[in-house]
Amino acid sequence: MRTAYQYRLRPTKQQITELDRWLSMLCAQYNYLLADRFNWFEQNRSPINACPLVCHLPELRDNPDYYSQKKTLPQLKKTHPWYGEIYSQVLQDVVKRVKLTFDRFLKGDSNGKRSGKPRFKARNRYRTFTYPQIKDGCLQGNLINLPMFGKLKFVLHRPIPDGFKIKTACITKKADGFYVTLSLEDATVPEITHDFNPNKITGIDVGLKEFLTTSEGETVAIPQYYRKAQKLLKVIHKRLSRRKKGSNRRLKTVKQLGKQHKKVADKRKDFHFKTANNLLKKYDVVAVEDLNIKGLSRTRLAKSVLDAGWSSFVSILTKKAENAGLLVVAVNPKNTSQDCSNCGEKVPKKLHERWHDCPHCRCNLDHW
Repeated sequence: MRTAYQYRLRPTKQQITELDRWLSMLCAQYNYLLADRFNWFEQNRSPINACPLVCHLPELRDNPDYYSQKKTLPQLKKTHPWYGEIYSQVLQDVVKRVKLTFDRFLKGDSNGKRSGKPRFKARNRYRTFTYPQIKDGCLQGNLINLPMFGKLKFVLHRPIPDGFKIKTACITKKADGFYVTLSLEDATVPEITHDFNPNKITGIDVGLKEFLTTSEGETVAIPQYYRKAQKLLKVIHKRLSRRKKGSNRRLKTVKQLGKQHKKVADKRKDFHFKTANNLLKKYDVVAVEDLNIKGLSRTRLAKSVLDAGWSSFVSILTKKAENAGLLVVAVNPKNTSQDCSNCGEKVPKKLHERWHDCPHCRCNLDHW
């Protein structure tokens, strides 16, 4: 089983400067390796399926793949000695990131879906670096020892569970400071059994009037954190529009805006975790609609849909169920609002009709 714990770092001013310097160098290396891939791609492709008899052929070169680009790192440390201060595996992880980004552009993901053309990273858009391997004894109380960097103080708000092994460490710069995300592995995974208690099986229906409604009729109110924060966000956006571009005052306002957005996201995430915990304490099997949330986010309800965060909630619920040996089942949403949940008979309704009144079993339900 794989899980992740995130802790807030408390670096000194000198360490903050060093972290920013690492990110700046890694960002430059990422852009250089990506440009190398683009150069090869442009020089070795033909825009047409035929060429004239007499034409200029550019000098062909080998494809800069993951291994060939990784072999350039020792030479990089000779020509640019300051890169020798960065841990070698952190630099290798940058090569891996470039490979994954470019492969999604050319080949697509596991489902064959291709992403758009990769873009070069601006310095303020490159916020993360990763230690792919880290020793078990890296944690010493409330300090974490990072290779080639040193000891960093962090807030140990929850201990590492017994039996879990630290696999990777990821340092991330966010609006309110630096965080470390530890990827933990445990060999003892609870097996999902299929002899569940029939009284502990439920279905949930997410919505915009109530966040979710269970098949037993229990409801969870929707918090609408973004809607409640809109008034303050509007004030900060107005303040930002009056600041001169490139000024220190504008930079401070941008940071203030980022902190406010992060506060909204943290509140939503905390609500999702608590709601998932409450559901899994009561039920062993939870059935959810397999909604096309990406499609719904392009409609007029986009702001409310994204504020509710259904996709994030279902992901958290599924992961926590797997870790506990429970089950979350995705159900095809076709005709779920037309079929009666009590007797199973089809009761046709138009889109604007939000009240279910079954003539067969006299079941009355709200479909919002």
